Amino acid sequence: MDIKKRIKNLLFFHEPQMEKPFILKEDSSSDGRDNSDIEKNKEGSRKKKNEDLLLLKKLEKIKLTDKKEGSDKEEKPDISKQLSENKRVIEERFSIPLNGDLIIRKFDITVKDSVIAAFLIFFDGLVDTKVINDDILQPLMLLSNLDIKSDGENILNYIRSHILPHNQLKEARTHQEVIDEVYFGGCGLYIDGLDTAFTADVKEFPSRSVERPNTELVIRGPQEGFTESLRSNTGLIRKRLMDQKLITENIIIGKRSRTPCSIMYLKDIANDSLVAEVRRRLKSIEVDHIMDTGELEQFIEDNPSLPIPQIMATERPDRVCTMLTEGRVAIVMHGSPFALVVPITSSDIMYSAEDQYLRFPYSNMLRIIRILALLMSLLLPGIFLAITNYHHEMIPTDLLLAILSAREKVPFPSVVEVFLMEISFELIREAGIRIPGPIGPTLGIIGALILGQAAVEANIVSPILIIVVAVTGLGSFAIPNFSAGFAFRILRFGFIILAAISGFLGITVGLVLIGLWMVNAKSFGVPFVSPVAPRTSGGFSDAVFKSPVWKQEKRPDYMNAKRGRKQPHISRRWIKRDVESNKPDSEDNNG
Repeated sequence: MDIKKRIKNLLFFHEPQMEKPFILKEDSSSDGRDNSDIEKNKEGSRKKKNEDLLLLKKLEKIKLTDKKEGSDKEEKPDISKQLSENKRVIEERFSIPLNGDLIIRKFDITVKDSVIAAFLIFFDGLVDTKVINDDILQPLMLLSNLDIKSDGENILNYIRSHILPHNQLKEARTHQEVIDEVYFGGCGLYIDGLDTAFTADVKEFPSRSVERPNTELVIRGPQEGFTESLRSNTGLIRKRLMDQKLITENIIIGKRSRTPCSIMYLKDIANDSLVAEVRRRLKSIEVDHIMDTGELEQFIEDNPSLPIPQIMATERPDRVCTMLTEGRVAIVMHGSPFALVVPITSSDIMYSAEDQYLRFPYSNMLRIIRILALLMSLLLPGIFLAITNYHHEMIPTDLLLAILSAREKVPFPSVVEVFLMEISFELIREAGIRIPGPIGPTLGIIGALILGQAAVEANIVSPILIIVVAVTGLGSFAIPNFSAGFAFRILRFGFIILAAISGFLGITVGLVLIGLWMVNAKSFGVPFVSPVAPRTSGGFSDAVFKSPVWKQEKRPDYMNAKRGRKQPHISRRWIKRDVESNKPDSEDNNG
């Protein structure tokens, strides 16, 4: 019976479906009107005030519910006033003396004629020892001859206000708070007679400096990429988006790894229901260890079986800032150089980070080239197979004779020939990535040339197929999104099989099925094929073509942002004088 159950679970396993799928609806406080018109119009200002009041009430309700949920899960204070008891708990929780990199520094604090024992705890290698020596140990040990009563409350207030000159000092009521801070590069301070501990942020992680992005290289635009440090990444975002409405919420994921994450969004732009849904999904993750946003993406995506990514993974802070201003939400994780942005649509994966910085004619030309590259990467081998096997009348006679003469000595059918070359190309690509240093690209180029030439001379494949596979590979390299490149590589093999079975009919059936699949998909409540289906303002033009930057007046309609307009109708103010000079005299007098 166990074997039967295992086979049944293996063959018929389905991911549990949500009872009520999340749909991003328009916020009650949404405002898509122009801010300048609102300021001029008194009625509009009254409506705006009423909407702000409604928004404040709604946010207060959200905060109250969050406080209730947090109060239920909040741990009770467990720090003892006896230092020996606290030390015993810490040694037990940190497995002392097995942990060789954990430092417990004991010292004394002098208060009048009495001496108060204390100890400091931190991990060697995660902290800046100079900060600990100068800002914590030295004031407590050398400058602490306090002329105050040896009362616990007085000592607590005096140490907090006068003795510790540290910029990030917190009070902890539980041992777990101290442990979390210590693991994140902080230190914990226990003092005898106090049922409160102090934690200070003294982190100095061994990490690499800010470098150029590896997967999203651009010629024109910022050249900085994320690192593996959470606060460095949030700092890179804040450095570019100096908006007082930019919110950073902290969430810890993983029962054992205790990985810190941050949710970032613009409070007055992002939809409240979207932020609440992102927060809910992250807090609902039950896992022991999580190390990278690649794992996190798989935990929170809507449809795990959809081959195309439904979450944007980027290592560019400037791209994250651009998406935040559109009303999206970013997720940054400690230990990962990639940030996640939700929601996205199918058109977002075809955009490059460089499109925003190039003039719109250049960007539109590159987007058309990328779409052609996508079609070639997805359909070119299948179309070649369908034409050579089923639809000979679609190519000129001379070309048909040339193809037949090239394949005259090839012993394999066309479908076997295509599969051999595609698999060989994938092997060369994978080997080129795995070989370290500059040898990888060189090996890939030389290996492809030698293998292709040898295969043609051995009459294993035809020369024209080498051209088809090479152009297909170039098309897959032109796709700007790394994960989307994987998706199209997988789907390409499906179209090869369909073309081998029934030619263009099979390709058409495959396109229809993929279209239905994508139309039905959603990314955090946003239809994946927006703004084409369902059609919103702009429609196909916004999905493919880019308008001039001074015409990008509104945020994407499918985001349901609180503020629909991001710039006035005339954003190039230097032409306003010419516009006003061309107005009729009556308009000038009335104005």
